[in-house]
Amino acid sequence: MKNYIFKRILWMIPIFIGISFFSFILINLSPSDPAEVAIRVSGTTPTAENVAEIRQELGLDKPFMTRYVDWITNALHGDFGKSYITRKPVISEFAEAIPATLYLAGVALVIILTVSVAAGVFCALLEGSAADILIRGLVFVGTAIPSFWVGILLMWLFAVEIPIFPTSGMRTPDSVVLPAVTLALGYIATYVRLIRNNMIQNEHANFVLYARVRGLKNSTITRHILKNSLHSSLTALGMSIPKLIAGTVVIENIFAWPGVGRLCVTAIFDRDFPTIQAYVLIMAILFVVCNLLIDIGVTIVDPRMRQEEG
Repeated sequence: MKNYIFKRILWMIPIFIGISFFSFILINLSPSDPAEVAIRVSGTTPTAENVAEIRQELGLDKPFMTRYVDWITNALHGDFGKSYITRKPVISEFAEAIPATLYLAGVALVIILTVSVAAGVFCALLEGSAADILIRGLVFVGTAIPSFWVGILLMWLFAVEIPIFPTSGMRTPDSVVLPAVTLALGYIATYVRLIRNNMIQNEHANFVLYARVRGLKNSTITRHILKNSLHSSLTALGMSIPKLIAGTVVIENIFAWPGVGRLCVTAIFDRDFPTIQAYVLIMAILFVVCNLLIDIGVTIVDPRMRQEEG
């Protein structure tokens, strides 16, 4: 197990280098001169003199690899540069926005787990029934609708026709309900399908037959079936957590949620390259780290995975 974890961590080093290099070259792929962009966003007309001055200030006059090494060295110390718009350190911009995004993603995750487990178990116990078909149909139809359209429909229904929840901002505790539900709908069908199918497969496993022969209660057998059906769901959950955080871009802009996703979209429109670079790098690292943690967690929980790794 220790060797497995050590090897996975070693493999992360070249992955992180590749991610950081890709994030850095974004600024060079843009047809706009970053120095000219930094001047224009401040409301100043760019000239040859002030463009050269800004290029020197931003270090753009240095060779490519020198700039990359300087940037990644500073990034390792938490310094991603300063925003072209606010002139504040990028890391402080993220520090202000990340709590709102984590709050939204956390509430959405609770909704996903609660609804998915309940619906998945219910559909597995009533396999092939009208209720099973109806629930899966409703879940899949809701998931097939684009998230921005779901958000607009929910705002129209629960803020205009039935004024229950606010439509924008993070002003009251119930402000998170509509964006969290909108964000969760895109993931519920995946977990309902995984839990239902795995439970149906495990119903015919030898351990279930043995449990029935012993005369265990149906509730106890169902609990064991569910426990043994969650392995694939845990793997999917490991990738869904960073997707929930990174996937709030559309939702946060629809509901004017003051999170990282809205910060990124604003940076894209304003061509705020330091903020865009930091967003890409941080989100990519989040995906890699979550994937590593969930693999280690599944290996620890499932003895069969430990044997395969051994």
